[in-house]
Amino acid sequence: MKKLLYFTAVAGAATGLALLIVPSLVGRLLLSAELTGVSISVARVAGIALIASGVGCLPGTTALCGMLTYSALVTIYLGAVAIRGEWVGPLLWPAVVLHFILTLLLARQWLKPQDSPAGK
Repeated sequence: MKKLLYFTAVAGAATGLALLIVPSLVGRLLLSAELTGVSISVARVAGIALIASGVGCLPGTTALCGMLTYSALVTIYLGAVAIRGEWVGPLLWPAVVLHFILTLLLARQWLKPQDSPAGK
């Protein structure tokens, strides 16, 4: 079971990385369709989600690691999209700020020392 989980986590993360780097190629290979315009941004966010899912599903990691990965990467990506000004809707900057706050809260939780069960 552990090998299967590891394989699916790596395969999902690899697909996510491909969506992040070359979304139009992935769209062409998977769907026989050209991704253009805003669909490239949506595909990249989906790629980030697949990467984070892969991280969270790796043996020895937690959902917290996956959510921290997602929130941090989507903050960076959406912030870059907002700064470039290509696809800026009225909720883009609030989404960047919300994900930044979530990243800080998740990072604080991730860095927090874990209580040992023996000490209770």
